[in-house]
Amino acid sequence: MSRQQSRRAGAEGQVVVVTGASGGVGRATAHAFGARGAAVALIARGEEGLARAADDVRDAGGTALPLNVDVSDHTAVDAAADRIERDLGPVSVWVNTAFSSVFAPVTEVSAEEFRRATEVTYLGYVHGTLAALRHMKPRDAGTVVQVGSALAYRGIPLQAPYCAAKHAIQGFHESLRCELLHDKSGVRVTMVQLPGVNTPQFTWVKSRLPLNPRPIAPVYQPEVAARGILFAADHPERREHWVGGSTVATLLGDKFVPGLLDRYLARAGFKGQQTDHERSPAQPDNLWKPADARHDYGAHGEFDDEASARSYQLWASHHHGLLAALGTAAAAAAGATAVRRALDRA
Repeated sequence: MSRQQSRRAGAEGQVVVVTGASGGVGRATAHAFGARGAAVALIARGEEGLARAADDVRDAGGTALPLNVDVSDHTAVDAAADRIERDLGPVSVWVNTAFSSVFAPVTEVSAEEFRRATEVTYLGYVHGTLAALRHMKPRDAGTVVQVGSALAYRGIPLQAPYCAAKHAIQGFHESLRCELLHDKSGVRVTMVQLPGVNTPQFTWVKSRLPLNPRPIAPVYQPEVAARGILFAADHPERREHWVGGSTVATLLGDKFVPGLLDRYLARAGFKGQQTDHERSPAQPDNLWKPADARHDYGAHGEFDDEASARSYQLWASHHHGLLAALGTAAAAAAGATAVRRALDRA
């Protein structure tokens, strides 16, 4: 069996690592891999959320290894990778999705908070990737999936720490991919750019906004993101995967009319990221300590009533070969019809 066939043979028997696995997209991704029979190592800080996420993986039919690790600590990440390899076997897929941030205007974010958000959201990806490569490169096999965002290209107001970190991840990803291609390595790295997702981050990310933060509409359920991530893990030859029509619109808009987007976001980006409800002083804050240490928030946030559980763009992206074939067949049929009509007229 070729390396490419092996990657696509299904997750049963695979060893998969998911960082940020106790909630949101990471939790939905860990569950999805578990449902495919994978052995999943779950890395996160919150003990209660991590334990319940591990239960989700086991209930779905997978094997779970929960590890309480702060990804900003590269020594701890390296130790976790060694234990995963020892307890579960060779890691075939490593998914980086852990992050933390601050919702606030730039002038209301301290230097320490910028540093902390960068250490978790950007350097956490670097630490996870280096740990994965240390084991994968000697085997000349394995896949690293960087979970990004449309904000990896397009900065928006009130999220400077997060946008800056995602931009850094994008640059890191491109540099590493070029190096692996140069080396003709069997290790693959790909990136998944996500839209606004209904996750608990809007409940627990540090915020100085007057109203509760929210994802920019349209909002998707974390299971949509998880399907995109699993597809990326199975098809790492693509440099990048886009999830959601809004992601496509944002990335294309930033490419062709970035100045127009600046002005649009200056008008709509503040209100569009806040609900109508005042922020509670008791809102948890996971920047320095996990919010789910004693309480499990699950994969979903507070926007189930508007979040979509499907993405037609994602389906089209995963079936572009089929759509191309159908388009070719339709063109051929139209051509044949035109020829018959011409012959009838003759």
